[in-house]
Amino acid sequence: MEKALINGTGIAYKVERAGATAPWLVFSNSLITDHSIWDAQAAEFGKRFNLLRYDQRGHGQSDIPETPLNFDTLGADLLALMDTVGIHTATAVGLSMGVPTVFSAYNMAPDRFDALILMDGQAASAVNAFDTWQTRIDTAKAIGMEAFGKATASRWLTPDSHADKRDRLANMISATDFSGFEACAGALQGYDYRHVLAACQVPVLALAGRSDGAMPETMERYCREIANAEFHAIDDAGHVPCYEQASAVNDAIAAFLKKTEAHS
Repeated sequence: MEKALINGTGIAYKVERAGATAPWLVFSNSLITDHSIWDAQAAEFGKRFNLLRYDQRGHGQSDIPETPLNFDTLGADLLALMDTVGIHTATAVGLSMGVPTVFSAYNMAPDRFDALILMDGQAASAVNAFDTWQTRIDTAKAIGMEAFGKATASRWLTPDSHADKRDRLANMISATDFSGFEACAGALQGYDYRHVLAACQVPVLALAGRSDGAMPETMERYCREIANAEFHAIDDAGHVPCYEQASAVNDAIAAFLKKTEAHS
């Protein structure tokens, strides 16, 4: 991992290059995970694409925020990191919290993106989001990140998910500093990028774990507002399908990228 000063904060990132002329994939992680949530995608696509993975503020090896966050800041981080690495345009891939991060970045600089891949995330916070996230913040503070990690991993994964996979995810969540979680959860309490849906002019792939509550219906509804979008539900997956059902997600991404390359 390398580290760069991005908008006044140290952001940890990892670049893997397939070649000087290879297109770029840029991955934005979810709340309480780090860049390694994309390991299976990096292994699959690293031979044909240049890859940028990073830890959003307060996560992984990136610095802990000292002030409250919003997605304008997190989207600006993504664009500034692309500048640092020398990426003019890329396909952005966002998971959960990474979805509004990608929407924010696209809203500020749509010409920097060839396509968007959005996974288990929303264009706007739900009506009851403030109270929901405040409860989760209060719970994590009360029981500690280790116990919170175990509970969240069980909630995010389907019951049939292998114990080793559950433990690895729990450990990733538990390693997140509480202050980093609190700052980014605060950003999730109130945001709205729904105006980006109708304005979006690049191809969009939306994916959601079929067992992730109302998320499949929400993302499918968003796709109807985007000019060039397709939606796929991932069977036997909850909130992190790129991790839980990596092969199915990789197949969907590969098919989408093949189509976007053919029409570029």
